[in-house]
Amino acid sequence: MISYIVASLFFTLLGVAYVKGYDVVKARSAEHLPHYYLIMATIRMLLILTVVGLYVLLTDSREDAIHFALACTGMYVVMMVVTLSMRH
Repeated sequence: MISYIVASLFFTLLGVAYVKGYDVVKARSAEHLPHYYLIMATIRMLLILTVVGLYVLLTDSREDAIHFALACTGMYVVMMVVTLSMRH
């Protein structure tokens, strides 16, 4: 249960970092927004895959690992939809 709370806080932090970074890039050089989006999408994907991979390696239950991976996938989709709808 605590792992899901930490994961949701992690996704919230990633979303806030994206939105704040978007504001900074838009204010300083808006023509670089597509590059910023691609870089942040790559960073977010790598961080999420790392967190899920570490959870899978450290957990004893295969069923818990599958549920955590599915929950993270769902949270990733929600994070992407929310951040894209807020800024585009």
